[in-house]
Order: sequence, then structure tokens, then C-alpha cells
Amino acid sequence: MLRVIGKRIVLLIPTLLGLSVLLFLWVRSLPGGPATALLGDRATPEAVARINELYGFDRPLIEQYFIYMGKLLQGDFGTSLLTGRPVLEEFTTRFPATLELTAVALAFAIGLGIPLGYWAAKHYGRWPDHSSVVLSLVGITIPVFFLAFILKWLFAIKIPLLPTDGRQNPRINATHVTDFYVLDGILTREWDAAWDAFLHLVLPGIALGTIPLAIIVRITRASVLEVQNADYVRTAKAKGLLERTIRNRFILRNAMLPVTTTIGLQLGLLISGAVLTETVFAFSGIGRFLRDAIFNLDYPVLQGFIIFIAIIYSLINLLVDVTYSVIDPRVRVQ
Repeated sequence: MLRVIGKRIVLLIPTLLGLSVLLFLWVRSLPGGPATALLGDRATPEAVARINELYGFDRPLIEQYFIYMGKLLQGDFGTSLLTGRPVLEEFTTRFPATLELTAVALAFAIGLGIPLGYWAAKHYGRWPDHSSVVLSLVGITIPVFFLAFILKWLFAIKIPLLPTDGRQNPRINATHVTDFYVLDGILTREWDAAWDAFLHLVLPGIALGTIPLAIIVRITRASVLEVQNADYVRTAKAKGLLERTIRNRFILRNAMLPVTTTIGLQLGLLISGAVLTETVFAFSGIGRFLRDAIFNLDYPVLQGFIIFIAIIYSLINLLVDVTYSVIDPRVRVQ
């Protein structure tokens, strides 16, 4: 197992190196320029030249790239052109919010998706199966931002039960230790702060988790349909084993391999795709910060964010590979 993990980590090096080259060239090819974005209306030719010289944008691209990579290897992702703060500091400040939102969205998707997919497969060809297929298609096709606005309209105007913006009520004097607001409320025993932070996660979590939910339902349904007709399942039934034992040990465990892959991919997509959700719900995570960086051509933030997400994706893929071998020892690589 350690050897497999070591090989995967070694393979990350050329992957991230190739991504850094493509990313560097893509960001530099965007219209406008960092100096123009930084100066705005004050972007005179003289001012632009001074900014380019100050930040090294007037140097050859190859030289800029090696300077960038040298800093990156030292953990220096650059400095935001908008805030003047290190990019890594900006991310570490905002990442707990996005991770907290992602955890709620993923819990919502997995907690409903796997049972619904299994239920649909067990009632194949009947109304529960047809209903799950229709609802999953609706969940996949509906845009995230549209669903977010529907949820805000429903729970802010028609049925005002849940908060629709921010991470926490500003009137609550909460103590923040880890910047995970729900966890902070639990650690400090400020139960009102923890509950309020959780309520602020419900609507954006549902909006963000709807598409993964629909995908997990469909993948679980298809996988269970394939597994439940396998020879070893029929043998277990012939032996008279309990339905619960057949479901947990023979059907679900073997059906979880494709579902695990789907969950791993969706986790990466949730973290990187929270831009629209965080924007609609005024949620102060890295998604909303990235939106501002895109509009203002904040090159260091764009580069740092994509590299950051690429590392997370790679680690998630590694985790999926390890989970494979735990679920089904037959897929272990010797």
C-alpha cells in the first residue's frame, strides 16, 4: 500500500509541472494586463511601465516562469494585486468557509443519493425507479445559480425560515478559533453561534449539492442493478442469509467502487465550483474571492487558485485509490 501511494505521489510531479506551464501561458494571454487591472482609470503608459518593472512583468516569459516556480516551491504563491496580501494567506483565510460548505453539500448528496439509488434499484421498473430517474435528470439539468435564487425566494420571502446570505449573523458575538464557524461554536460551547452558522450553510449546501446528489443517485442505481444479479448474491440468497447481510456485505460493498469514484470527482468539483453558489448567497469563501480575481485580472490569485485546486484534486484521487483497496481487496495493486 505504501509503495502504491509513493508511486502516485511521484506521478503528481510531472502532472503539476505541466499544469503550471499551461496555466502560466494561459493567464499571460488574457486580454489586458495585470498593470492595467491594478491601476484602473489611472493606467497611463508611464504608470503601466512602472508597475510592469516593479512586478517583473516586462521580463521575458521564460524568466518570469522560472521566478514564479522558484517562489512556488518555497510556498510563495505570490501577492494579490487587489489586496496586497499573500495569495496563500488569502486562501487559508477563506478556505475553511468553502470547505465547510463543501462538507455540508457532500453530506447532503451522499446521505440522500446512496439510499435513493439503492431504493430505486430495488424497485426497478416501478414508480420509485421512474421517479428517481426523472428527479435525477431534473437535478442534473437545473443550473446551480437558478436553484440558488429559487431557494432564496422560497425561504426568504414565502417561508422565512432560513438565512440566505453570509456565514453567520453579525449580531452574534462568536469566538472564532479555527475559522470553521460550526466547529468553533462547538469547541467554545457557544451553541447559538454553532446553530446559526449551520443554518447559514443549509441553503447554499442544498444548492451546491443538488447536482452531485443527482449523479450519485444514478450511479448507485446502475451499480446496484448490476451487482444484485451477480452469482454470489444469488448464492447468498440461496443459503438463506438475512436480507440485511446480503445488502451490506454483498450488494452495497461491491457496488461502492464506481460510487466512490463519483464521490471523489464530485468533491473536487464542489470545492472548485462553489463560485456561483458563494456569489448568490454572499458567502465569503474562495469561490467568491476567485470571482473578484477574474473580474479584476488578479493574475497571482488565478494562478494560485488553480494550482491549489489541482493539488486537492490529486490528493482526492489518491484517497479514492486507497479507498478502493479498503472496499474491495481484489483491486489492490501488488
